[in-house]
Amino acid sequence: MFNLKANSMNTKSIDIDQLIFNLMKIREAILSCEEEYEPVIQSVHSNYRYSVRNFIRYLKLRTFELRKIQEELSAMGLSSIGHSERYVLANIENILYFLHLYQGKKFRGKYDLGEHPVNYFQSNTVLESNTTRLLGKSNQSLNTRIMVTLPSESATDYKMVKSLIDQGIEVARINCSHDRPEDWRKMIGHVQQACREVGHECKIFMDLPGPKMRTGEVKLKRKKKKKKPVDYISLHTGDHLHVYQKAIMGRDAQYSSEGEMIAPARVSIASMIQFEDLNPGESIWFDDGKICGKIRSITTEYLDVEIIRATRNKGSKLRAEKGINLPDSRLNLPSLSPDDLNFLPVLIELADIIGYSFVRKASDVLALQRKLEEYGKSDIGLVLKIENRDAFENLPELLITAMRNPNIGVMIARGDLAVELGAERISEVQEQILWLCEAAFIPNIWATQVLEKLSKEGVATRAEITDASMAARAECVMLNKGENMLETVSILSSILHRMEAHQYKKKGTLRALRVAEGFLDKKNLLA
Repeated sequence: MFNLKANSMNTKSIDIDQLIFNLMKIREAILSCEEEYEPVIQSVHSNYRYSVRNFIRYLKLRTFELRKIQEELSAMGLSSIGHSERYVLANIENILYFLHLYQGKKFRGKYDLGEHPVNYFQSNTVLESNTTRLLGKSNQSLNTRIMVTLPSESATDYKMVKSLIDQGIEVARINCSHDRPEDWRKMIGHVQQACREVGHECKIFMDLPGPKMRTGEVKLKRKKKKKKPVDYISLHTGDHLHVYQKAIMGRDAQYSSEGEMIAPARVSIASMIQFEDLNPGESIWFDDGKICGKIRSITTEYLDVEIIRATRNKGSKLRAEKGINLPDSRLNLPSLSPDDLNFLPVLIELADIIGYSFVRKASDVLALQRKLEEYGKSDIGLVLKIENRDAFENLPELLITAMRNPNIGVMIARGDLAVELGAERISEVQEQILWLCEAAFIPNIWATQVLEKLSKEGVATRAEITDASMAARAECVMLNKGENMLETVSILSSILHRMEAHQYKKKGTLRALRVAEGFLDKKNLLA
């Protein structure tokens, strides 16, 4: 019979009684919390009762400081709780079972007479079921689906669309901040035709634009030695930029023949933002954080912004329709803009999945849910785009509220999040979102700038490849449009196949390593 005490010399510094006491305290707190939140658990759609129960358990688990317990359990060769997102109570009780067995005792858990309903094996099935319902079946035998943002040309270039479908993408994204409904219909028609010809499935994902803040039009200008006019404003550190509330034509700063600035650069902000919500000293970021400024003063017409960081010595280029972020400001903007309400009937007719931009709090989710109910489309796929500080900080209540719908997901909009929370926090934040979504069995979409240099310029950086490999932990990864989309999809697919052989979510799968076999085959190497 296997003797658990055989390795007791390795654990003599661990107080087993205290470890059991601490784990029992955590277990009791989890069960008490679950009982308290039973009305919340019963309020969600039946597809997510299993999910929300485990999610409540996980949230309670993560209120404890677990690092010392993890270390002691690892020293004993037991689970360190570090991979229990999808089966929280079962993992805690399994650990307690073995610790009691170590002492020659018996442990009776909540489901002692039968298998835990939320356990390791069933949890895999539930997450895959939720993912397939939202994103469809994989065309490539991958756990991680591939989503591609369709360019405007896909409305007229069927061959390009068919090549993408043939490459195996599972989701085609249409960014409704661009083009018009007639263009979207043509894009979708091409996707559907290609799917029929190739024999693949591809879901249609359409974003509600939201009250997204973007730069307005920029005046074309000619540069010396350049045949074509350029459409950007050049900004340097120390420059001033006037950001107008009304629509104007953006332009560079103007200088006298002596080099003295006559008028600052200017651009408009395309948004319903009210300047009364802003204050001098607050930061303003442009183009996914490439350019940073400080609001120095506010008039009824414009913001006077001092550029405090530009990315290039020769000046950063600010073009039209580039995102604007105001991470220090509390904005009174509706989550559903007038454009959203106008586009919604079109989206529910054409899309399999709607991406909800600018969501911040549970009441935002309820507002869209009520609209979907009015149209009789509560079953349409709904993806919450986590792209601002409020959405991240309110993520648990956003997820639980969204679970009232039968088919939901989450997108980590890492570009906006990095600007909103600080670039140094994005690694930590995206990890936390992955953990929370896994505990709730909600499929996660890894988005923003994945292999962007490869897609646009044809060459990937090492950092991009590493970032793309992290996407294997999500249920879907989104690529933006670029001239080299086909090659990018192919390389991403290869990366995902390789990484999924080694890792599933946070777990290493311990596939046999050729490098290890190769070394041990060289028997005379050290002779």
